[in-house]
Amino acid sequence: MKKRRKRKKWKTFFVLFMLFCGLAWFQSHFQKQNPPTLVKITDPFREVKKYQPYIQAELAKYQLEEHTAVLIALMQQESHGLGGDPMQASESAGLARNTITDPKQSIQAGVKHFQRVLSYGTQKGVDFPTIIQAYNMGAGYIDYVAQHGGKHSEKLAKEYSLLQVKQKPTLYNCGGDKNNFRYPYCYGDFTYSTKVNKNIQLLVDSVPVTKSEKTPSGSF
Repeated sequence: MKKRRKRKKWKTFFVLFMLFCGLAWFQSHFQKQNPPTLVKITDPFREVKKYQPYIQAELAKYQLEEHTAVLIALMQQESHGLGGDPMQASESAGLARNTITDPKQSIQAGVKHFQRVLSYGTQKGVDFPTIIQAYNMGAGYIDYVAQHGGKHSEKLAKEYSLLQVKQKPTLYNCGGDKNNFRYPYCYGDFTYSTKVNKNIQLLVDSVPVTKSEKTPSGSF
């Protein structure tokens, strides 16, 4: 009886051992056939941060270096750091859209435009979101907000946009696309300040720029 019990125990142990080995082999084989997917983390501000030294240097001319993150966020909204006019500053410089093709000139014009709306907005006593929106809609938006409480809202931005559309309906018509999210508020982007503010928040959590990512000195 004792021998039979021992044999049964050994058989049970052997079966469990083989089952364990089989499961281990299956798991190992399955993992080799289906390796875990590696998620590549990229910095959405990578291209824009290449221009950080130039943005900061240009802001320093106006003693506005503390707004470097704001200008990076503006550029991200305008172009993601791509193209010859990454600040989309041609029109603010009195030129046709995309006339500027040199990023350095674009940054100079963009920072100058920002300095103008910041100075004017401060003079008029409006809040900072209004100043950000004015980078997109022009200084006239500052006047409009100053006359309506001094604080930016998308409602005020829509109202101001519509006033401009009524003055030049054939120019500001969203290219005739009624499915455009801005339609019928086709002058500027009434969500601009909200988007830039979101960029500023995201910028805090983004991967820091490295020396190897900075724009080479000869790229301009």
